[in-house]
Amino acid sequence: MSYAGPEFDSSPPRRSRRGPLVVAVAALVPGALAGWLVWQAVGADGDGGGSSDQAGPQSPSVSSAPAASAAPASPTASRSDGGKDDGKPRSPSPTSSPSSRPAGSGPLKGKVVVIDPGHNPGNFKHTAEIGRSVDIGTNRKECDTTGTSTNDGYAEAEFTLDVSRRIRTVLEQQGATVKLTQDGDREWGPCVDERAKIGNKEHADAVVSVHADGSAAGNRGFHVILPGSVHAGGADTREIVAPSRELGERIAGNFVRATGSAPSNYVGDGTGLVTRKDLGGLNLSTVPKVFIECGNMRDSNDEALLTSGAWRQKAARGISEGIVSFLRG
Repeated sequence: MSYAGPEFDSSPPRRSRRGPLVVAVAALVPGALAGWLVWQAVGADGDGGGSSDQAGPQSPSVSSAPAASAAPASPTASRSDGGKDDGKPRSPSPTSSPSSRPAGSGPLKGKVVVIDPGHNPGNFKHTAEIGRSVDIGTNRKECDTTGTSTNDGYAEAEFTLDVSRRIRTVLEQQGATVKLTQDGDREWGPCVDERAKIGNKEHADAVVSVHADGSAAGNRGFHVILPGSVHAGGADTREIVAPSRELGERIAGNFVRATGSAPSNYVGDGTGLVTRKDLGGLNLSTVPKVFIECGNMRDSNDEALLTSGAWRQKAARGISEGIVSFLRG
């Protein structure tokens, strides 16, 4: 996801349903950043190393069962495990249909979480479909985009799908019912408005849209995008602003701890939190929802992390732990 939103507030008032939470998060980040500095000094374990939300005539599709690997997002795209694509043709993915696995037992039994893997590996083959405009409440915007990629061609859409599947595994082990807006089981999309509708239809307790940024080299770190207060057209986020902020704060704190990554050095004033009013996936949501940009794919240092399977597992754990913390109060 390229960070090109026309309207954002990089340092909004930090409120949530629990006033002390803000203080806790503020206290957490310096300690976590100190840990990050130590982590940078000793090195990480494991292997080295924009945004749009298809609304079509069909009902929103959700899936949480594993699917075959999707076609690569470009001829030079890497596999989801970080290795280079071998160039062998892959069968096209079928149109998705709603599916889910039985919820297990655990502390999150009865909770529903929707994970939204940003973009789709097949979007680049369907530019006409994803280029059409859809209503995002405040105005109209393109259905979706192809997303960004690393300089070596590892596609954001492959990254987001891999991390989302890892998150699903962690949360299902906690007993949650987890649904993905797409699981490599459709040729393109969904559009931003349909992505929001999926979370709404499921009455999700939390929704997280997973992305990686496409900013300039030298811009590093993660940031969590929160919904601003919007009341226009079909958009009304007023009821979800506070719980979404709490969700975002908890994810940010846990992401620092799990990955050792620092908050963005180019947006968010060091907090790792940014508020935006121009994203349809947030504007049209009626349930708590945030986006997370896990790093900048165009920066060589962040690229080394994003292309590491071991680091992606840490990212999935950090996001999952933030969701668990939010859901358990």
